[in-house]
Amino acid sequence: MARWRPDARERLRQAALELFAEQGFAATTVPAITARAGLTTRTFFRHFADKREVLFADEAEIGAYAKQLMATASADEPLAFIVAGLRTLAETYFEGRKDDLRQRRAIVASDPGLRERDQHKRAMLAEVMRDGFRAGGLDPLRADLLAATAGTLMYVSVAAWLDTDDGRRLGDIIDAALATLRAELEGLPTSNGQVASEG
Repeated sequence: MARWRPDARERLRQAALELFAEQGFAATTVPAITARAGLTTRTFFRHFADKREVLFADEAEIGAYAKQLMATASADEPLAFIVAGLRTLAETYFEGRKDDLRQRRAIVASDPGLRERDQHKRAMLAEVMRDGFRAGGLDPLRADLLAATAGTLMYVSVAAWLDTDDGRRLGDIIDAALATLRAELEGLPTSNGQVASEG
């Protein structure tokens, strides 16, 4: 029977994305998704807890990657450590999916509840990084600052990558964003009024 076909999850995901784009997230029902996919509602709930999970299905996988990465964090060059992790994340979970991720972003932006869920995902990843840095020996202020910076660096870079078609890979944009951040910080005045890069 069709429900046992190995591509069921992808068929459901694609049907849901099509319907979300056509008629909006709120107006799309699980029965409509399964009808479009030619599968049963039982099959849908075998793969997804609810229709929101179609858009956030990678959350657990990315969260597990982040926890595994941060388990090896230390106080030695933490920013370089996290940027290397972000590059790996970019290659593993983002490259090759630009059109799909653009579609997902548009759907999430159209619904307040989805935007809130997306913010929750961002906060969860920042918390994982913060806890990993603290466990690795960083003081709380530095750990919190680096975790927030890493999260912002990733999300700003992904947004820039999705907004362009210049052939750059996400990892290249992460590097460019980090270089921009460093240049801005080097230009800040220190407590004695001097510019940091001059002292």
